[in-house]
Amino acid sequence: MRTGTPDVPAFVARQERARGHYVVDGHSAIGPPLAPGLYLVATPIGNLRDITLRALEVLAAADMIACEDTRRSRKLLDHYAIRAPVLPYHDHNAAGVRPKLLGRLAQGEAIALISDAGTPLISDPGYKLVREARKQGHNVTALPGPSALLAALTVSGLPTDRFLFEGFLPAKAAQRRSRIDALKSVPATLIIFETGPRIAAVLTDLAAGLSPREAAVCRELTKLHEEVRRGDLALLAREYAGDAELRGEHVIVIAPPQDAVEVSVTDLDALLRAALVRLSLKEAVAEAAVMTGTPRRLLYQRALALRGE
Repeated sequence: MRTGTPDVPAFVARQERARGHYVVDGHSAIGPPLAPGLYLVATPIGNLRDITLRALEVLAAADMIACEDTRRSRKLLDHYAIRAPVLPYHDHNAAGVRPKLLGRLAQGEAIALISDAGTPLISDPGYKLVREARKQGHNVTALPGPSALLAALTVSGLPTDRFLFEGFLPAKAAQRRSRIDALKSVPATLIIFETGPRIAAVLTDLAAGLSPREAAVCRELTKLHEEVRRGDLALLAREYAGDAELRGEHVIVIAPPQDAVEVSVTDLDALLRAALVRLSLKEAVAEAAVMTGTPRRLLYQRALALRGE
């Protein structure tokens, strides 16, 4: 029995499906065959027409689509009549599903990774899959497209030359306020994700923990009822106070501090110690460099000394 030769019927079936059928505005289309590997596909954050033609071709031709929530992803796939199999891949099952996906990549399959909305790996477990796929020698290809954080940043009217994406702040108030205190000296525009039920409390803590700053709260981006509220953090906190009916994710964009403040050695050590608890040495140094503007070489030397204490 020969080894290393693909099963002929299965191979032919894959090649037929790899032609990638999809439908756009009622017109059927066929994409090119897809080479083996992992494809990181950005999907719309609201308006389904924001997807790219290349993304449709890859999703239609993929042997498997790994997604956070199959029900949400099916709305997009059904809209474009894409019939590729889907598999849930999220924080709660990533450890068990990741080896299965890597195994399929090893068999020469093409796998597309998507998130519920926007660009994969932003606030989801995809980076671990990418890291392992690259370590095992598989091709990894990014298909750029929609991104909630970039959409909010560009529409906010705040500085875009330097920004820090913080993601979601801690849910517990004490931890959240501590994190806000660590962010107050970052010489960059801040971008934060938050859910509707917590948006009022988070804005209140941001207004209290940061100096008076201009900010914008973006919701329903690219959708019919898109809304961007701009103003001082304290004003926005008052506007959202008591509104418990808000749903969905919000993006908060906050202007950098007006005057850059030189970070003291004591504050720098405290920042590094806190980062080293959560991150590797390299990651802690990178975070501190962004937050303080201090050269990485100096931060690395200091972090080494602190870790050795």
